[in-house]
Amino acid sequence: MHPKINFGLDGSSLSSDGDDNSTNSTNSTSDPPVKKRPAFVLERLEPELTVEEYRQRLEDQGKFEDRKPGTGSKDGCLHDPPKLPPKANILLVMEPEPTRDDDGTLIFPDHPEFTPNLTPREVFQLGSFGGTYFRNIESAVTGRKYRGRQVLKEFPTEWFLNIDICAKIISPTYDKKVNKYGVSCGGSLGQWESSGWITEMDPYGWFQWYCRFYLGRRTTDDERQIKRWLAGQGPKGRWRSRVCNDLIKAGKPWNHEAVSKVCRQVMQHWAYRLTEADFNKHFSKD
Repeated sequence: MHPKINFGLDGSSLSSDGDDNSTNSTNSTSDPPVKKRPAFVLERLEPELTVEEYRQRLEDQGKFEDRKPGTGSKDGCLHDPPKLPPKANILLVMEPEPTRDDDGTLIFPDHPEFTPNLTPREVFQLGSFGGTYFRNIESAVTGRKYRGRQVLKEFPTEWFLNIDICAKIISPTYDKKVNKYGVSCGGSLGQWESSGWITEMDPYGWFQWYCRFYLGRRTTDDERQIKRWLAGQGPKGRWRSRVCNDLIKAGKPWNHEAVSKVCRQVMQHWAYRLTEADFNKHFSKD
């Protein structure tokens, strides 16, 4: 059963009909589950930030000193002055959750070009983001603080069954051993915020957008987010092409996971893993 959620102006959960004390609550009645759809606002009403105001907020939060995930090195991809967050509205429409084709690709009928093959649960289950994606954060984009355990309450409880939430989802400390491929990758929250990649609706970033898109939410930001996915994981995407080319160069089969571990981990964070069919398509092009 999906709890009924009311979303605030940043797309975050404000209230729920589900158990407010646990992310692993279950339906105790004998009635069949009824899937309830969230209610969404149409647009933001808060005033826009100037570049100067946004930069000050980033500086006050120490974002210009952010470290690359899993390392002690300062993130070298921070933008100063920063790029302002994109403007986006939530649409008053809900789409059904995706189906899967025989190859495991997720099918979103309203966006057929978007073809991830990992569900949000699978991304968490495999081991991603060093266990930190929904950690507690202070967002420079919204100026608000978010508690990861509270954020999780908007999502179906079955996503987190038999997953150590503290170690694999809301940990404050990045641990590369949590990741499927045992490597660190990705940029800091400061990099994402100063690069103008994060909207007020989804202050954690792309994967939060994906979780909500998967459940049926639609926004004016969807096209941009899907284009970002295609640029990395699509048929001509940077990361997919690099993994395929590295495998060809090494003379290894598509599922030889010792090749391109970092790129494979990156793609997993974007809800995609290389398939034999996709590798063969790339191989035939070359």
